[in-house]
Amino acid sequence: MSNLVDRFKYRNADWNDFGALLNLKIEDFRPFFSLSERLKKEYFGTLLKIYIPNQKFPAISITGNSCQLNCAHCNKKYLEGMEPIITENGLYNFLINHYKNGGVGALISGGCTSDGSVPLQKFIDPIKRIKEETNLIINTHTGLIKHDIAKRLAEAGVDIVSFDINIDKEIIEDIYHLDKSIDDYKNSIKILHQNKLNIVPHICIGLYYGKLHKELETIRFLKELNIHPSLIVLIALIPPRKSMTKFRTPKPFDIAKIIFLMRYLFPKTELSLGCMRPRGKLKIEIEKLAIRAGITRIEIPSVKTLKWAKKNNPEIDFEYFHACCAIPNELEKRAKSNSTELTRYKKI
Repeated sequence: MSNLVDRFKYRNADWNDFGALLNLKIEDFRPFFSLSERLKKEYFGTLLKIYIPNQKFPAISITGNSCQLNCAHCNKKYLEGMEPIITENGLYNFLINHYKNGGVGALISGGCTSDGSVPLQKFIDPIKRIKEETNLIINTHTGLIKHDIAKRLAEAGVDIVSFDINIDKEIIEDIYHLDKSIDDYKNSIKILHQNKLNIVPHICIGLYYGKLHKELETIRFLKELNIHPSLIVLIALIPPRKSMTKFRTPKPFDIAKIIFLMRYLFPKTELSLGCMRPRGKLKIEIEKLAIRAGITRIEIPSVKTLKWAKKNNPEIDFEYFHACCAIPNELEKRAKSNSTELTRYKKI
């Protein structure tokens, strides 16, 4: 155990060590939490950024509640919480009014077609108009993508492409119900990069029925891509209420282990705990462990979590933003808020 700690401490750990770390118990993890806290402080100081999208940064589904995949972990439930806008004029009118009413930006997403792509084609022109006429921050979910769509999105000036990276054939087949390969995901990342789109990788922890499966392979792929993302978003499976297959809730400590490895392997990259993660009785435990493991951002945290963070580290500072947690640093000024605007955080 001490040798493993030393290899991480002196940055000599290899992929075999990373696999060994995933098998550790929480009582053995204290030195690793200390290392992640040191790394986070070295590169990002004592700041923790808080993101509250609310009405200023809505999520839009361009397919309404329609999706051809019916993924096992979702079954369209995430579409239900989005603003359904399924026409080009509808999208333009919604966004221009949103801008006039003080909006900061929007996530443009939707269900997938049978090839794993979000059907953005007919919406790119209104997005381009919005980018020409406003300073709204536009984040897009593309799913698997082809060169022509990526080129048009780049020409339209979208600010962010949030892309779920997955290097797990069993998830592609059993969870996504997709007749696609790992290479299809790798090629989509390359296409986005070639078109100079700002990729914000998303990694879903525990997507394989709530268990750690091939997250390490996904992290290795991202590391070896050598694209140096400035931000990576970590999310975690929320077990579906109704499913033919039994899902379990990912263990908070398993989520923290993956976050720690990301902090270790990407020390200069911001890490965010995104909005898709288990709530209920595990919410605060997940958030606390994620902070100890080295996140720099968190979306919609519990007040109790932030009070705990302040009590355990009086030096910690909080900044608040009305946006999704995937926006790049250079755009944060547009979304800056303060705790007095956010009633629940006033007394922290």
